[in-house]
Amino acid sequence: AGISPTQNTLKKLRKEGYLAAVVEHWNSHAKIRQDLFGIIDVIGVRKGETIAVQSTSYSNTSARVRKMEDSDNLAKLREANWTIVVHGWHKVKKRWQCREIEIP
Repeated sequence: AGISPTQNTLKKLRKEGYLAAVVEHWNSHAKIRQDLFGIIDVIGVRKGETIAVQSTSYSNTSARVRKMEDSDNLAKLREANWTIVVHGWHKVKKRWQCREIEIP
């Protein structure tokens, strides 16, 4: 088991000074996790800044980037001046490392 990508992202954002929260939820009827606006797992805010993160395993990073780029909601989040990123997590020598890709 171990720590989830979402938990790693929360830790990373809080360390960087963000107020961070998980914004995906479990839909018990459909038996699936649903991301905020279909693409966001975690939101972080700090003075004048909002970051929206899709958090995943390192091997799924490219698929998540495509998912975000294909989203109809991406343009509205950009218009709101949100920073939109994918965090791909993997363990290197017993330490978690994050591949962070900003969605332009």
